[in-house]
Amino acid sequence: MTEYPPEPWHLAADAYLSMWRVPVDELPPLPAKPLLLGNQAAVFTAWIDYQPPGQLSYHELLSCVAVRGRGLAASITDIWVDSEVSRAGGRELWGIPKELASFTFTGGRTFTAATSDDWIATAAFTPRAGLPIALPVRFEIAQARNGSPLRTPVEWRAKPRAAAADWSVNPAGPLGFLARKRPVASAALGATKLRFGSCPR
Repeated sequence: MTEYPPEPWHLAADAYLSMWRVPVDELPPLPAKPLLLGNQAAVFTAWIDYQPPGQLSYHELLSCVAVRGRGLAASITDIWVDSEVSRAGGRELWGIPKELASFTFTGGRTFTAATSDDWIATAAFTPRAGLPIALPVRFEIAQARNGSPLRTPVEWRAKPRAAAADWSVNPAGPLGFLARKRPVASAALGATKLRFGSCPR
């Protein structure tokens, strides 16, 4: 069995986030009810570069959908990492469906993710002016683990900057439902500190 840290994980990262509007009938299956505006849901995609001094260092691409919860909540539908440790921990602790992929992070703001079979997506971000202070956000990740619903608390602190994002998504790949769409907003989240999971009692 792959060894991974017990929860909560304390991580440090640079992250690049995009928000999309997607018709509800185009969404992947979800373990919780999506939040809807009309017939559209908010989908978030993120490229994350986890770095020291966090507990783990790896790259990640994820897609999640805003869902109903106690405050802010989202369900991760697709996620790839280049770390066996992260994959094992995410699946076993929180029911997050992590898969392995290879990544190219070029110049800190241009990214490509691919599996052994094909590429998943490519993106380039151009950050703009941002806030000099770190802002905190608390939310829940809603997943299903061993057939049961599970809500995992997350605390996120970052210095946000608006950004322009240019995405290219494989229309035949797992994120194909985004292939012919453009994000409605994007951001660069620098100096990110993250606590993922519940504290021991």
